[in-house]
Amino acid sequence: MKNVKLFSEKGIRLEKKCVDTLVSKLKDELNFEIDSLEFNFVGTETIVEINKTHLEHHHPTDIITFNYSDENNRFDAEIFISVPEAVENSKKYGVTADNELGRLIIHGILHLLGYDDTIASKKRKMKLIEDELTEKYKRFAKGLLKK
Repeated sequence: MKNVKLFSEKGIRLEKKCVDTLVSKLKDELNFEIDSLEFNFVGTETIVEINKTHLEHHHPTDIITFNYSDENNRFDAEIFISVPEAVENSKKYGVTADNELGRLIIHGILHLLGYDDTIASKKRKMKLIEDELTEKYKRFAKGLLKK
């Protein structure tokens, strides 16, 4: 997709076509437009630094989303995904790393659409939608992380 950019730190190899296809499917289903959407697949050190600088949290996390748009259905955003955290989570939850990375892409897009996971009731609603979309589109994430 033209307006979707993908960056990854040295040693992290990804298949952009998987990201493009997954985002395209989500765009059709969730009805949003993209001015600019940048995915940054990073390591632990980078995600900790971003988390500390922008959220004042001093620990790793799996995803951080920055929305620069005033409109929920029109994206100008950056999404940072920690590949080491995703791999760890995939082992913890018994899913593939590709599946977990796909879930994180979906999670980030749901945040851009205005979904919130800081309040328990809103988190449950977001998680239900996230799980449904992850299951529905997991085949498009297959092959996302190159070995």
